[in-house]
Amino acid sequence: MHGMNPTVWLVPVWLFLAPPVVGQEQQIVPHFDLITVDPQLTLPEVIDLTLEKYPEGALLPALQQEAEALQRRGDSWLAGALSAVFYYRNSWANSAVNTGAPEFQGAIEMPLWNWGQRAAGQQLARDATKAGELQARVIKLQVAGLVRKALWDLQLVSNRHELAERVYSVAKKLAATVRRRVELGDLPRSDLLLAQSEQLAAKTALVRAEAEEMHARKRFSILTQMTRIPEHFSEEQSDTTAIDSQHPLLQAMDARIARKKAELKWVKATGSGQTTVALGGNSQRGVNPDIGVETMTFQINVPFGGSAHLAPKIASANLQLTETQAQRNQLYRRLISNFHEAEHALEVDRTEMTISLQRKKLAEEYMHMGRISFAAGEIDLLDFLRIQSRGFAAIKEANERSIILQRDIALFNQAVGVLP
Repeated sequence: MHGMNPTVWLVPVWLFLAPPVVGQEQQIVPHFDLITVDPQLTLPEVIDLTLEKYPEGALLPALQQEAEALQRRGDSWLAGALSAVFYYRNSWANSAVNTGAPEFQGAIEMPLWNWGQRAAGQQLARDATKAGELQARVIKLQVAGLVRKALWDLQLVSNRHELAERVYSVAKKLAATVRRRVELGDLPRSDLLLAQSEQLAAKTALVRAEAEEMHARKRFSILTQMTRIPEHFSEEQSDTTAIDSQHPLLQAMDARIARKKAELKWVKATGSGQTTVALGGNSQRGVNPDIGVETMTFQINVPFGGSAHLAPKIASANLQLTETQAQRNQLYRRLISNFHEAEHALEVDRTEMTISLQRKKLAEEYMHMGRISFAAGEIDLLDFLRIQSRGFAAIKEANERSIILQRDIALFNQAVGVLP
């Protein structure tokens, strides 16, 4: 037992610590969702391509169409559609008193803008255009957040899968080595059963890691409608130190409030209705059909009163404005909370990463000593497996901490409204 070569036990640790070899993926479970790394693809391109197929992206043409329609209405010289009015009178229905004298009258009615109504309509069109443009930025920011999260989730589970593969490879080599030593009589058969059990446990962990990676790949492909990911998507942390009115979500909400105010002014400007002017002509004939009178007509219709009927419309528009203002205040509070959490998460990440790197260094040394001690027969297999398990956990934690830090930098940028 004491004559065993300790270098035999150093092979597994170097295998575990070595970088993964890029090649054909070997799956334990047949289910496989393909994702390829595209060195030419960038994170902004992934976001733009995702936005093109994102369901809410269909709102953008509709918002633009609405703004253009409001602009056409505001630019019109009339407050509504023209109307043609015709009037005819004759006594033919009662032959007993038929006096002839047919009369025909026709006119075109033109609705006129109320005082300040056209300006209110044009302002509403401008505010709607701005709100639509800012809403496009909001949707793009939302897509960016989903893409960021999907990519870093995929990176995290892929790293766990790689580590699980290495742990399983180490467990296989350990079981093979223990079998040889059992055959040589250096170790009892119970150690072989223990090593084989450890190998099966590592294989089970690998199967679960594979499943999590396939789930993450599928979530990414469903979101982006792509099977390619960029090779590099790490971000630099934004130097933003607080949430202010320049945040894209707040800008969009402020634009919505401006639009609601414009809608309220528009409703008030409609007043009791539109004043209409009618221009036309009148034709009358007497008993002698060869003698008639042709005249021009002018008519003006001015609505007044009606405040009781206008009040519900004003109240409804004012209610929508108040609700939007309340939503803006709630959004601002949520953004402040998200900013604080993202900022604090980065502080915790950097502290934990420093600690985890120290633990990783100690774990590597401890695992090296444990392998030598086990090879020399100074400790039994159970103690060695405990040392190895704690060492692998420390190495895994250190490797994940670097990914989590980069992920939280991306989430911080998302919280402050910065696009990659």
